[in-house]
Amino acid sequence: MFALMSVLAAVDAKLDVRDRIGLHHVLVEETILALGVVGVLVMGWRLLRSMRRERLLRGQAARLTEQLVETELVLRAEADDLAERLAATEAEAHRWKQEAGGLLAGLGVAIDAQFERWEFSPAERDIGLLLLKALSHKEIAQIRKVSEATVRQQAQRLYRKANIGSRNDLAAFFLEDLLLPSVPTRAQSEAPLTRVPSESF
Repeated sequence: MFALMSVLAAVDAKLDVRDRIGLHHVLVEETILALGVVGVLVMGWRLLRSMRRERLLRGQAARLTEQLVETELVLRAEADDLAERLAATEAEAHRWKQEAGGLLAGLGVAIDAQFERWEFSPAERDIGLLLLKALSHKEIAQIRKVSEATVRQQAQRLYRKANIGSRNDLAAFFLEDLLLPSVPTRAQSEAPLTRVPSESF
């Protein structure tokens, strides 16, 4: 539009000069022509700047797209790897449960019997089992829908009844002999082991 205005003003100015129109009229038309040229230059500069910015944004968008695609491929590979490892872990856990089923059942009976000897209340039995499963006081409180302070008090009470100091001692009481290696190490062959008396079960 600025270009068309400039062309028309130039044509009109040329006709005015030819027809000997007054100087002031020619100056007005020349001013219009100059403004049209300035408008064309400004709009052309803005257009070029806009085109450069568009190219820059397109390049950035292309780079971001490439990065997103690469990240997606990496995340998919990691997810596939995690899925494979999870499946392998689940299969291993299932195999372990099948192989150790009899032992675990026997251990469960032995733990119940020992809890009875310690005269644990039903709540203390539940907490004792959850402590053996390595759950935190907070997790046990959420499962039993009680406060964490209540769980701590019950845990301390069962420790006193069992004459032990902590959850580690509770786990060691039941599991120490189960975790012995099948072949004695040099240190074990040189020093006798301290074991929980079998009568406690």
